[in-house]
Amino acid sequence: MTKRIALSSDHAAIDLRRKIADHIAAKGYDVVDIGPVTTENTHYPKHGQAAAQLVASGDCALGIILCGTGQGIMMAANKVRGIRCGVCSDSFSARMIRAHNDANMLSIGARVIGEGLALDIVDAFLSTEFEGGRHALRVDMIEA
Repeated sequence: MTKRIALSSDHAAIDLRRKIADHIAAKGYDVVDIGPVTTENTHYPKHGQAAAQLVASGDCALGIILCGTGQGIMMAANKVRGIRCGVCSDSFSARMIRAHNDANMLSIGARVIGEGLALDIVDAFLSTEFEGGRHALRVDMIEA
């Protein structure tokens, strides 16, 4: 079964979001890109929340969101119950938020990192599974 990935950004990250969408679609993922489609100024909280709701509802297995720094949209996503989203600027952190924190969303700062690194981070995030074990108790504590 193909994993459905929710993808969204604000106006600052449209170009990188589209490159990520093409990249993961080429790897066989079903991309649910919810926009925006123009570079008109928009508000990252509504885009982070919309993607998070797709993940929290189970409609999408994972989510990737972007804004200028990745911070604001991540904060908005984490307001949705059941979402564990982290901002990553390196591949190691992307692997660890999946392996140790069972993160179901990744946030990237389009003004912070370049395209090549962003694609490496996405690959690390999508290819890593939650380790469970001692980490499951900690994730349960976060959820409580």
